[in-house]
Amino acid sequence: MILPVIMAGGNGSRLWPLSRELYPKQFLTVSGELSMLQQTVARLTGMEHHAPLLICNEEHRFIAAEQIRLGGFAHSGIILEPVGRNTAPAIALAALQALKNAEQDEDPILLVLAADHLIEDTSAFQKSVGKALPFAKDGKLVTFGIVPTVPETGYGYIKAGQPQGVAFTVAQFVEKPDLNTAQGYLASGDYYWNSGMFLLKASRYLEELKKHSPEILLACEESMQENTNDMDFVRVNIEAFQRCPDDSIDYAVMEKTDSSMVIPMDAGWSDVGSWSALWEVSEKDENNNVIKGDVISVNSANNYLYSNNKLIAVVGIDNLVVVETKDAILVAHKEQVQDVKTIVNHLKAVGRTEHKIHREVYRPWGKYDSLDIGSRDQVKRITVKPGAKLSIQMHHHRAEHWIVVSGTAKVTNGEQTILLTENESTYIPIGQIHALENPGVLPLELIEVQSGSYLGEDDIVRFEDRYGRI
Repeated sequence: MILPVIMAGGNGSRLWPLSRELYPKQFLTVSGELSMLQQTVARLTGMEHHAPLLICNEEHRFIAAEQIRLGGFAHSGIILEPVGRNTAPAIALAALQALKNAEQDEDPILLVLAADHLIEDTSAFQKSVGKALPFAKDGKLVTFGIVPTVPETGYGYIKAGQPQGVAFTVAQFVEKPDLNTAQGYLASGDYYWNSGMFLLKASRYLEELKKHSPEILLACEESMQENTNDMDFVRVNIEAFQRCPDDSIDYAVMEKTDSSMVIPMDAGWSDVGSWSALWEVSEKDENNNVIKGDVISVNSANNYLYSNNKLIAVVGIDNLVVVETKDAILVAHKEQVQDVKTIVNHLKAVGRTEHKIHREVYRPWGKYDSLDIGSRDQVKRITVKPGAKLSIQMHHHRAEHWIVVSGTAKVTNGEQTILLTENESTYIPIGQIHALENPGVLPLELIEVQSGSYLGEDDIVRFEDRYGRI
């Protein structure tokens, strides 16, 4: 039976300012009502398969788990990468875990999917997987080639070789071409966009990895020998995984093996690699504008306009991207959105934080919104989910005032435990051990006022935490 492996790593900087290092594009809702990760799982509905196995960055673990829970989906575990090492090691970890969990004599067939792709035609996607299944059962390493519609220069390509029924042998993997080369690829009919999706037996992938990139397999095997289970999460050995080479599955295996096949897929696929790509696949109004949120557009056309918090009003603009979040505004020409990464690199270089986190930050217990920050004070709006509890903690450099806006707060303040309701408050001195819990069935909303000489999130000493963050 098929075991979907969903790779939910990556930072997605090309969709800044919506996508940040700690909340990248796979967790964004850019089309429909579901996030891209949730859409990837939902796309499997109707297929016979095991519950998906996820792979994500350590820092994204609670977001991934919460989105799977909110979508009502089951999963087979979430493997945590302590550092990014590209797709070849990630799939190796998944293959090793799949074989470890498999029933006796079962060799799971892995359907490797990226969590940040959009596919419009789910039926066509599933039919392509069905066509690939006999080849995977026969030991082939199958990749899916997207039938190209334009001479795209932002994708790698796969050249089809000899036909084998509904599939082709892989003649060549090629890097992103220039426009003239891409036009030639499109005209020839022999080239497909490289989707980064695969169907292969776990054992066969590991065999080919051992043959062509044995250092990757060795590092991953050592990483999994000392792995630990933490709630839904599988933690690998950090030191062993850090020694692993950083390579894609294409470079490490698919370009070298003689067992690779390509199945054409025509399913309205996009990797949503830029704002212009997102504009292409989004629903547009009568003026060819994509409008999300509180937007007024006058005499404007061909734009992507996204408001997260404030009113956006535009007059007489064309072919622009305007994206507003609580802490940043992007204005870019649609034909130059690939240079958004230059902005992200600049933010990193000057030591700012807008490339890494949103003003509104999600935590396993809820979220907080930094409303105002001064040199010695900070005001946050905190939302705690019903039944959730923050860690038992203390701070060396700041005191805190908590004012309940709605709901009920169970507060541990030193030796005292009290219940606070709407309009009630408490004060927590510097160095006081404290905790916050929502014992109710409705969300708890409160305002936190911090004051002190240092207000960073790393001034937290945790003594007890139900989310394993000690």
